[in-house]
Amino acid sequence: MSGGGSEGLLPRGTSYGALVGLVADALMRRNVGWRWYAAFGVALAMTLMLAGCVTWLFLRGLGIFGNNTAVVWGFPIANYVWWIGIGNAGTFISAALLLTRQPWRAAINRFAEVMTIFAVSIAGLFPILHLGRPEYAYWLAPYPNVMGLWPQWRSALVWDFAAIVSYLIFSLLFWYLGLIPDMATLRDRAQTRTGQVIYGVLAMGWRGSARHWQLHDAVYRALAVMALPLVVSVHSVAAMDFSASLMPGWQETIYPPYFVVGALFSGFGMVIVLTALVRLGLGLQAVITPRHFGVMGKIVLACSLGMGLSYATEWFYAWSLGSRAELVHLHKLFTGEYAPLYFAMLACNLLAPQILWFPQVRRNILAVVGVAIVLNIGMWLERILIIWNTLSHGHLPSMWSVFWPSLFDWLILAGSLGFFALMFLCFARLLPAVAMHDLGKLLRERRRES
Repeated sequence: MSGGGSEGLLPRGTSYGALVGLVADALMRRNVGWRWYAAFGVALAMTLMLAGCVTWLFLRGLGIFGNNTAVVWGFPIANYVWWIGIGNAGTFISAALLLTRQPWRAAINRFAEVMTIFAVSIAGLFPILHLGRPEYAYWLAPYPNVMGLWPQWRSALVWDFAAIVSYLIFSLLFWYLGLIPDMATLRDRAQTRTGQVIYGVLAMGWRGSARHWQLHDAVYRALAVMALPLVVSVHSVAAMDFSASLMPGWQETIYPPYFVVGALFSGFGMVIVLTALVRLGLGLQAVITPRHFGVMGKIVLACSLGMGLSYATEWFYAWSLGSRAELVHLHKLFTGEYAPLYFAMLACNLLAPQILWFPQVRRNILAVVGVAIVLNIGMWLERILIIWNTLSHGHLPSMWSVFWPSLFDWLILAGSLGFFALMFLCFARLLPAVAMHDLGKLLRERRRES
């Protein structure tokens, strides 16, 4: 999985000015075209649909969901875990590749980081939607005890609040710090006074001096070091929403590392999809090459093997424990009402990525993107089934109940995808999707190699 040098990452004979122009012209000089407007229109319509569904939820209550007396979490918490997993991966990917000095990081780190910000923001909405009384969402925060009531620290929702807010603030800082040199570049290239002022304010007086670069790189690497344990802790907190309970199938010590691996798996899958869209939409084929997809394909394959080990550990734990409830849960996984979805999940997460063993497949961008889409579907099924399988077949057989999603469950899920697309389209139109200064560093490294 090593970058193996800068060969194949930049066009031969290029200059730093040409690389800057390639990225900046997409913002300043080129017409975005009808495809961007069409995608923006669809994403906006889906976002408005989400807003309408949320408004109706607040007016009518949780009864519009498919939740029942047994499966009380349903879609909202499953969607929360899925989105927080995607969000956790972006900053981790950028930080880990920075610390391991992977040269191919330069082309993907910017939108991987912004993916984190958007996905975590969306994830934070779902616990509020799930509360039933969203006007009391502020109870999740440790506000001053003037009312004689502290937050219920035994509630998983309070843990989620702390995890989401801390990670979102950190991700914003990490992303913006990496963005400052590029804001100065856009300030200097802006054609209008308005653009110069806006980008100049965002650049915060950056002049590109040796002192500025020394301070920037020192703080940036320090934040990267802090990011790795923070990512692990955040998704471990999401895992403890389940493993801290007494429900069969959830009370497992493997859940925190299992969730972290799953987050990297789904997050890299989303990064691959976004990489292909940015490459095609902004015409960045020169700096986002098939080699990027090949390396990410290897990482997806490794994560798939890790997921397979996690599933096997779950099965072995349920069998070796000898608990009747755990054995019933294991039996229901393969023979219960949701068994077809469970087998589909295994096919998406374990079988589909195995084609990436072949180098010719990893060099095929469409094949790698196809696997990424399939694995994200599989990871969403996994999050759904973690909740459905356990809550619908708990300790008390008289409480067993099958979950059937309602129309609003599906509409809010689709709306959240549209909202993510809308924010990403705005980002790609207003800010550089690829870190220009990182491309410059990569160019200097290649010149030293030659």
